[in-house]
Order: sequence, then C-alpha cells, then structure tokens
Amino acid sequence: MTDRIYVGTHKGLFLLERQAGGWEIAHTHFLGDPVSAIAEANGHLHAALDLGHFGCKMWRGDPGARNWGEQPAPQYPEKPADTDDKNPWSTQLVWTIEDGGVPGRLWAGTVPGGLFRSDDSGANWALVRPLWDDPTRAEWFGGGYDQPGIHSICVHPRNPADLTVAVSCAGNWHSADAGETWEVRADGMTASYAPPERAGIQHIQDPHRVVQCAEVPDVKWCQHHDTAYRSTDQGRHWRELETLQPSRFGFAVAAHPHDPETAWFVPAVKDECRVPVDAKLVVSRTRDGGATFEVLSAGLPEQPSYDLVYRHGLDVDAAGERLVFGSTTGGLWTSDDGGDHWHALPARLPPVNCVRFAR
Repeated sequence: MTDRIYVGTHKGLFLLERQAGGWEIAHTHFLGDPVSAIAEANGHLHAALDLGHFGCKMWRGDPGARNWGEQPAPQYPEKPADTDDKNPWSTQLVWTIEDGGVPGRLWAGTVPGGLFRSDDSGANWALVRPLWDDPTRAEWFGGGYDQPGIHSICVHPRNPADLTVAVSCAGNWHSADAGETWEVRADGMTASYAPPERAGIQHIQDPHRVVQCAEVPDVKWCQHHDTAYRSTDQGRHWRELETLQPSRFGFAVAAHPHDPETAWFVPAVKDECRVPVDAKLVVSRTRDGGATFEVLSAGLPEQPSYDLVYRHGLDVDAAGERLVFGSTTGGLWTSDDGGDHWHALPARLPPVNCVRFAR
C-alpha cells in the first residue's frame, strides 16, 4: 500500500506521508496558490495552478515533490474572427491531468471544454482539434463553471489509444484512436434540467465525475448531476443506480482498481444546497455492482457537518484498500480498510480541490 498522498488545495499543495502515528504533512508547496489538478506520470509529479488574473500555470517536479520547474500551460489557438463560438479560446482552468499510458504522454482537460495532449511530459501541449471541432460543441454548456469543462479522462490501461473523457455539460466521449475520432457515449442518462423532449440527448448530459476499474476498464462509474450510473460496456450504455443512499446527488466517485463490483460515492443534497444530507458526512459503498449500498460513517464527524467533496476530492490506492477524501471546509479523512473506518487528519487544511495517492 502507498505511503504518500498529494493534496491540492485552494492555498497550496500538501504532501502527506504515512508515519507510525498516522498520516502527517511532510512538505508544502505553492503555499497561497490554488492547485486545481495533480497527477503522477512518467516519473514526474505534475501540478496545475489556477492563479486567476495571472492565468493557469503548470509545474513539474520529482515524485517526492521537492524539486520543481515551471512548464508551459496548455494554450488554445487564436479564435477565428468569423466563428459563432461564444466560449473563449483561452485556458480558464486546467481541471484534470492524466497519465497517457505511454512514455511522455499526458492528457489535460480544461475549461472551456478543450482536451490537450502532450507527448514530452508537459513540455509542449496540443489541442485535440477533432473533439474541439465537433459540431455538437455549439450546444455544450457550463456545469459548475460558466463554460464547459473536461474533468474526467479514463485511459485504457492496456490500450493507451482508447480513452474516455467526461464533460460538464456535454456527456461522455470515447476515442479508439488517441483522439483522432470521437463518439458520444451517454445512452441511458437523463438530464432533469432540460425540457422533457431533450432530457435524453447525450451531448447535453452533466456527468460530474467518471472513473473506471483499472483491471476491468469496460466497467465505468458515473456520478451525474441527477443520479449515479454504471456501465459495463465501455460507456456505450449506462444503468442508473437507484439504491444509492442517502441521496443520488454528489460529485465524487472512486472505483476499486481490481474489483469491478466495488465503488465509493460521497452523496449530498442536490443543486443550490450542496451539503451532506441531514448535515451528516458519510461515504456510500457498493460491493455488488450498485445493486445495494452501505452507508459508511465510522470515524466521520458525529456533530453536524457541512463538508462538500469536489469531483477530484476522493481517491483509492492501487491496492484498493486505502481511501482518502478531502472537503471544501478543509477536512481530510483516510481509511485503511476500504472505508469501514475513517481517521481525520488533525491539521485543518484550506479547501481541498483534489487528492491523489502516490503510485
């Protein structure tokens, strides 16, 4: 099991290491700067910073997160003068970074809805034009941000040319050829925020987060704006998880890396409220493909809690035994037994944007 956790927050990157007494903060980097995405790939740690007026910045460091060098951020081409596109052609946010599965390759998902590829460990980035130029993009819209955004990238562990990306709000998209061609895959999803006659349109769905079972990547899990879904055929069709408790709304989901029947969710009250149901912070786990769910709370706050967990605020380690999640109110909890028992980090962190177990 891994002994290192990376935590990206609204005020810096924190490296946690496992000690005899539990998890402790070992190093802090970019203190005061919002960290929007982190990933370990190709022997490097990659961090995206959202500096507002000063733009998005990318940094690459060693896995111990001690030595860093600035890298270029993904950049859009100049916006054509004759386009009807109302979205900006500039990087508003790097929302996710993922290992591309081959030496040097990285993928980055951004707001306003562009996917970028690097084949030299982040030294250069190129916009994936076939997805950006898809004619349905005229109907994509923001979910959580003013513009559309790519927040989930699933790379097939045995075929790096096979990838799935999820867009808020534009559904799930699949490419079998490293981004040269694309197919929307959101059949079975329904958008309650759309007029009834448009609720089933695949390219207007709002998947909050999509993850896959690493060992059986045909199995994917989705926390949608309206409910949760599971697919067993690479996202071609989705089945609603009607038994998810205490609610079917939320942002985060984590898939067991080896057991395709197991996944974890962090439910909340829907839409404008966005707090735990009955002010009780819990994690829900299924071990039977979503047929039933257990509500896990041992070690989580017994007093009223209003912690929201963002899309990238929950992670499971490569063994499928340790879990970590962080909240918008600076809480961080870990589990060594699949979520049966939780332990709070004594330190209070800034609002947590993303967490990752080291490889």
